[in-house]
Amino acid sequence: MIVYLLIALAIFVLDQVTKWIIKVRLDLYETIPVLGDFFSITSIRNRGAAFGILQGQQVFFLVITVVFLAGISWYLHRMVKERKTASAVGLSMLLGGAVGNFIDRALYGEVVDFFQVHFRFSVFGLDVDYIYPIFNVADIGIVLGAIVVLIHTLFMWREESRAERKSAEKAEGAANDTV
Repeated sequence: MIVYLLIALAIFVLDQVTKWIIKVRLDLYETIPVLGDFFSITSIRNRGAAFGILQGQQVFFLVITVVFLAGISWYLHRMVKERKTASAVGLSMLLGGAVGNFIDRALYGEVVDFFQVHFRFSVFGLDVDYIYPIFNVADIGIVLGAIVVLIHTLFMWREESRAERKSAEKAEGAANDTV
């Protein structure tokens, strides 16, 4: 269990350190290009949820996050007990990211976001010019953790379905042998 808590702690610490650097080094709304117009560091504050939705609903987010953290912790413990490593790693990533954003909301009433990606290209004669919502390290942990859990869950479901089919076929074969 300690390894998974260390994964969560690493994401949490990286998130908090990068947010602190952004707050100290950049003015609000200041942008530093990293890869031309495609990727930049832009200092913003988000009082809402993912992608800035539900602005100013702090109590709601704090309550929901506490429930979410309790659920993740319970499920992480279960996955560790069942030796489902991939899901445990994904849940650890989710836990670290969720705690990182929770701390910001609880202490400051807002989350520091700073990674900005700007997609600008043409496809089938159509010009695409899209700025993806600005995000942070905690968001990366949450999204990647959810993807890992989802993929592992799909593989587990597939293996369980195969095992059930083989068991049913074996039982059917045994019943046919006795007839």
